[in-house]
Amino acid sequence: MQTHILGYPRIGSKRELKKACEQYWSGKILLEELLNTGRTLCNQNWTIQKEAGIDLIPCNDFSYYDQVLDMSLVVGAIPTRYHEVVLKKNNTELDLYFAMARGYQKDGLDITAMEMTKWFDTNYHYIVPEFYKNQQFKLSSDKIFNEFAGAKQAGINAKPVIIGLVSYLLLGKEKEEGFDKLDLAGNLLPVYTEILTKLQDQGAEWIQFDEPFLALDLNEKAKETYLSVYAEIRKRFPKLKFIVATYFDGLKDNTSLAVSLPVNILHVDLVRNPEQLDEILNGIPENLSLSLGVIDGRNIWKNDYEKSLSFIRKAVEKLGSERILIAPSCSLLHSPCDLDFETNLNPEIKNWLAFAKQKVKEVVTLKELASGTENEQILKEFEENKKAIESRKTSPLIHNNQVKQRANAVTEKDAQRINKFKIRKEEQQEVLQLPLFPTTTIGSFPQTTEVRSWRAKFKKGELTAEQYDALLKEETQRTIRWQEDIGIDVLVHGEFERNDMVEYFGEQLEGFVFTKNGWVQSYGSRCVKPPVIFGDVSRPTPMTVYWSQYAQSQTEKWVKGMLTGPVTILQWSFVRDDQPRSETCKQIALAIRDEVVDLEKAGIRIIQIDEPAIREGLPLRKTDWQNYLKWAVEAFRISASGVEDATQIHTHMCYSEFNDIIENIADMDADVITIECSRSQMELLNAFADFRYPNEIGPGVYDIHSPRVPSKEEMIELLRKAQNVIPASQLWVNPDCGLKTRHWEETEKALIAMVAAAKEASVEYAL
Repeated sequence: MQTHILGYPRIGSKRELKKACEQYWSGKILLEELLNTGRTLCNQNWTIQKEAGIDLIPCNDFSYYDQVLDMSLVVGAIPTRYHEVVLKKNNTELDLYFAMARGYQKDGLDITAMEMTKWFDTNYHYIVPEFYKNQQFKLSSDKIFNEFAGAKQAGINAKPVIIGLVSYLLLGKEKEEGFDKLDLAGNLLPVYTEILTKLQDQGAEWIQFDEPFLALDLNEKAKETYLSVYAEIRKRFPKLKFIVATYFDGLKDNTSLAVSLPVNILHVDLVRNPEQLDEILNGIPENLSLSLGVIDGRNIWKNDYEKSLSFIRKAVEKLGSERILIAPSCSLLHSPCDLDFETNLNPEIKNWLAFAKQKVKEVVTLKELASGTENEQILKEFEENKKAIESRKTSPLIHNNQVKQRANAVTEKDAQRINKFKIRKEEQQEVLQLPLFPTTTIGSFPQTTEVRSWRAKFKKGELTAEQYDALLKEETQRTIRWQEDIGIDVLVHGEFERNDMVEYFGEQLEGFVFTKNGWVQSYGSRCVKPPVIFGDVSRPTPMTVYWSQYAQSQTEKWVKGMLTGPVTILQWSFVRDDQPRSETCKQIALAIRDEVVDLEKAGIRIIQIDEPAIREGLPLRKTDWQNYLKWAVEAFRISASGVEDATQIHTHMCYSEFNDIIENIADMDADVITIECSRSQMELLNAFADFRYPNEIGPGVYDIHSPRVPSKEEMIELLRKAQNVIPASQLWVNPDCGLKTRHWEETEKALIAMVAAAKEASVEYAL
């Protein structure tokens, strides 16, 4: 029996990679220092796994930005608009790479970034490959080989992790009509062959191909491509040992396809879909070994050893221990690094948790237990595990009967506004008196180093509550004045008091606990620290009314109240797994509803309930969609439906494809929805147009995830595209997302251009 890890967090336990990347982008460090940080993190990760006793340790799971972008660079899938970047003096391969991720606006060049979207149903974002008819590929980076060599130098014959050819193509987007991206498999296969040849020459024995699409709905063409690609790979490399890794759901109707692939090991996710084990065991051929993903790679709860051992023993009984590997369910990229750094957690709750480093240890312990070890230390750990699991089931910290009763008493009426949108719109226009093409932002403004330092000083006791409050009020007032000066129609207070759009609310809700260093990567250098929902959720006191009321008192214009929606709070937290997610979501929805009602009472007439994660939470299999969408949409409506018709409810969504769920988005019945649209050049609006979406829409006119500042003319062109598919009377003008991570200089330039674009669009329309 062997152990392996599918991938390890790359940001560093103290976000070393984030800090190094951002220093490199701002010119504060040289390339070699950034590369040294990467090498150090790789070596640390390998050492942790080696010392724990992992048999197959991964390499090439490290990335400076995103593993899909890495693969695009390696196979030469570099859009032509970036070719000039490498011609500029002193630019390196990494500069080209970051230009693809973030855009490029210097040296006389102005190049937009590649599209970004969610990695399946996670909060991780990947850079979408761009594909063209008859596209040619070529090996264009040595990253994979350099990392393998680095591991070898560290004394580890590592297992390179490569995105499988079919999944890589399916992750991409056809940028012209008249072909299927799977048609490119024949052009791409020679590059994969070249990669494998070089790795074999370097001494690689194992290769892990990540093929998560095997856990999704596949058409016949995709299935045929899988068979032909892997047949060719096996034919060319009879001695290499291949692992095909699937995760995030079960194989289900793809089981026979997956077990027939000519590889050595098939990895399956038994956390997401434990039911698949019996079918796989009944159909697995004698030449295929099985990797059991029994430890949750996406959540932070301690593994239940007894439960995992039942799966392992069943598989061993059928296949024999020599054909079994034990692993986490997926890459540990989605887990925080190390629980040992959490010194302030409630000890009882901490005893229920395991981060990436601890999960590595769990893998090895399970192997020892499954092998029948008599090791005294291992047996002691087993007993301690049983006690921790039992403690969590029975702890009074978790259960609140009053919260459960309120959630059980929710009726259909609680999820409905008083009147339909058509009636509400008339009342809202009478009260709000907004112009055509009203301008707004999504909520947050730049959190400067100074603002963050105030928060840190306040937490350390170096600022009193009164001093901190005064500083935040001054920054809020300055931001309100500036928005008034440039002519934005609906203002926001800037959210300077907030650390994170989920963490800020979780800190004020019962049933949540927080870590100090529980960071996970969201995209690039953007890291989030998800709250831990361990118990029943309720809102003891108002959370945002104070700051919204203060901001509104500073202006005659309308100021939006800014909230995070129940589905997003759920999705972007580490959620308790001892009850259905739908129940937890309903509890959060009731807490947000209370806040919405209090905001309205305080005179806030426009309230935004952000739900960027509602598409992300969609199950990977279409047969499971309707159940999720029913409770997710209901949760949003519960949160939004306690107000009068004249109060305008906004929501925001980003980096999602909406075509398949547009009817459900309409069912949310938000008065205004703002969406990310600029990277796709307004393509996402087509779904709303085809559906004849009845409510109002704010398609983002500039990409805030890139440092480049778009021109007024660029935004006007996007607004023209929007008017081609959506009536002008329904359109708002706004950025793609919040501005928290941007700098003031670029923010000011971009928003001034945005307001000018809206005014010009209004004049054009009138003519």
